[in-house]
Amino acid sequence: MTLLRRGIKASKPARGGGGDFARRRASSHNTIYNRSLKYINYPFFFIVMSLLLLGAVSLFSASAIYAENKGLGALFYTQRQALWMLIGLGFAVFAARTDLERLRRFIKPAFAATAFLLLLTLFMPPIANVRRWIPLGFMKLQMSEFAKIAVVLYLADFIDRNISAIQADWRRVIKPFCASCVIFLLIAAEPDLGTPALLFVVMMFLFFTSGIKLRFIMGPLAAAVFILLIEIFRHPYRLERMMTFMSPIKHAAGAGYQLTQSLLAVGSGGWFGKGLGASKLKLLYLPEAHTDFIFSIMAEEMGLAGGLLIVGLFTALLVKGARIARNAPSLYTSLAAFGLTLVLTLQAFFNISMAIGLLPTKGIPLPFFSYGGSSILASLIMTGIILNISAHRSGTRC
Repeated sequence: MTLLRRGIKASKPARGGGGDFARRRASSHNTIYNRSLKYINYPFFFIVMSLLLLGAVSLFSASAIYAENKGLGALFYTQRQALWMLIGLGFAVFAARTDLERLRRFIKPAFAATAFLLLLTLFMPPIANVRRWIPLGFMKLQMSEFAKIAVVLYLADFIDRNISAIQADWRRVIKPFCASCVIFLLIAAEPDLGTPALLFVVMMFLFFTSGIKLRFIMGPLAAAVFILLIEIFRHPYRLERMMTFMSPIKHAAGAGYQLTQSLLAVGSGGWFGKGLGASKLKLLYLPEAHTDFIFSIMAEEMGLAGGLLIVGLFTALLVKGARIARNAPSLYTSLAAFGLTLVLTLQAFFNISMAIGLLPTKGIPLPFFSYGGSSILASLIMTGIILNISAHRSGTRC
């Protein structure tokens, strides 16, 4: 992050389009079409493939008994996830070979379309008392997953086009701030507070790396915390969830049941776990074992060593993604790579923290692990964009 800020400040582009970044916006510097994928950052690619492979094994272990109990066959969820992985890898290859500069003309329309589809989602039939999906027959489309991509690319594009004005006057980011908040409010209305909170944090990181002083960022952060507290106290179930988070064992027979079972799964894994497939809590004791709490099952089966392996892979993904962002050929691609990397890794850390009781339980999937077509597609599209950017680094090795 510091390196990104140094790179932005060092250029000091003049108002109206001078400086290094303005030169990079010229077509001769900015046409970044990939004729070959041999130049991508392969360590980043192999980390993602390791996560996908481990995620597929984890999903089979966590979902087989649940699927059989529903009369669907032990491989039902694994086969469907494998299909979405293959489709997602196809989208990732397409994203890795796309000219990201030509893509910029479609960012604002895509952002507006995302807002419209999120609004449409609010009129869909509820599932488990929430409206988060648009039924398409072959899948349930969860637009909030793709909103993560739209928001990051919109902010990266806006900041790059207005970097001189933003560094001269921080109030120039009010427009993208308000536009992004519209997306956040639409997702929050589903209701879902976890995804807006995640995207808000990513947005603040992008503003900070664009050169906005920390004192101007603290105000929106304080306001966000205040709004979050209002939302918690305004809805009894959220307040109950917060009380459960503070003392899950005390509420183990009621609202704290899921978190208690998750903690039992993680704690019973010991150093090296019970062995793959040997989890006891996945025997219908832990709800959503194949989605939001899949990390708990893996911690039970693979122990502390397996849990640290998963955390280590996501940490390596963060480090590699940050280096790709640092070495990107333009501010636009740098912010895009950094923002998308933060979405993937912060989401993973939020999910893991929720599973071990460090954060209140929320419906945030674990990227590359949790069952869900929209989640895996969005994660692999983000991966493709980051790999695209990695193939056009500024000259420093990643």
